[in-house]
Amino acid sequence: MSRTEPLVLLPGMNCSARLWPDVPAVHGRLDRPTVDGCVDALLAELPDRFALAGLSLGGIVAMALVRRAPSRVTRLCLMSTNARGPSPGQRVAWAAQRAALSAGATARDLQRDLLPVLLHARSPARDERALAMADDVGEEVLDRQLAMQATRVDERPGLAAVRVPTLVVAAEHDRLCPVERHEEIHALVPGSRLVVLEGSGHLAPIEDPAGVGGVLAEWLTDG
Repeated sequence: MSRTEPLVLLPGMNCSARLWPDVPAVHGRLDRPTVDGCVDALLAELPDRFALAGLSLGGIVAMALVRRAPSRVTRLCLMSTNARGPSPGQRVAWAAQRAALSAGATARDLQRDLLPVLLHARSPARDERALAMADDVGEEVLDRQLAMQATRVDERPGLAAVRVPTLVVAAEHDRLCPVERHEEIHALVPGSRLVVLEGSGHLAPIEDPAGVGGVLAEWLTDG
């Protein structure tokens, strides 16, 4: 492998490093209440140059980071994500989740409610891995992540300026960030590659770890 820069992985909301247990990487934290604050914290902590991959909310933060500090990122992977700004319905849902946390719900409780849209091919083991990630995150960080979601902006205008090898990974049965959102990103990022993982839902690294690992390996060694 000719790559010398480290790989940084950014998880989705209410997800932890368990999302990619077999991928050697630096695992970035999403624990600030704004996207810009999260980018500031990551830029202060991460190496000078790095490959960057993010899933869902992690992909949104990755788009903001490469927009603000393009010279720091050597290659980019956007997975199970959405470049558009928040919709009114999403803002209502996030506010309701924050209210549930304030009323005593746990991060695991909220993750359990979302399992039908997070996983397509469910099993007890996959369900438990998703729930264990919520335990890792905890209620305080999840509340900050929900606040962060509401500070998102439309990242589409900045995608045309991306000049690094970019991989866009969609899951065939993703009900949160459907394939067409990734086709949109692919069309905006010059020279990007789009891969659709068949048979997977939103948390593709849990449902198809071999497929995700394979496309990441190709992306990291390409060029």
